[in-house]
Amino acid sequence: MNKKANTFLFMLFATLFCTFVTVVAFMALLIIYSKFFFPIVPEGMIPWVMPVIFILSIITSFLVYRIAIKVFTKKVNIEKNFDPIFRKRR
Repeated sequence: MNKKANTFLFMLFATLFCTFVTVVAFMALLIIYSKFFFPIVPEGMIPWVMPVIFILSIITSFLVYRIAIKVFTKKVNIEKNFDPIFRKRR
């Protein structure tokens, strides 16, 4: 495969990975909330808790994605195998 195909596949799998991590983090945080905090927190707080859980899941996916990219760049020579996404204008 050429560099452009490698870049396209990398971006596709990275996007799917980030989406998967977001969903898993959201479900995990929702389960943690329902097991430990739901009996304590009043019912009127649920509309406020759900966006907080969603934002925390996005932050978690960002951190996991960042760690995964660091590990990936150590194992794979990016400049040799991938085409740059953004190029300098002349």
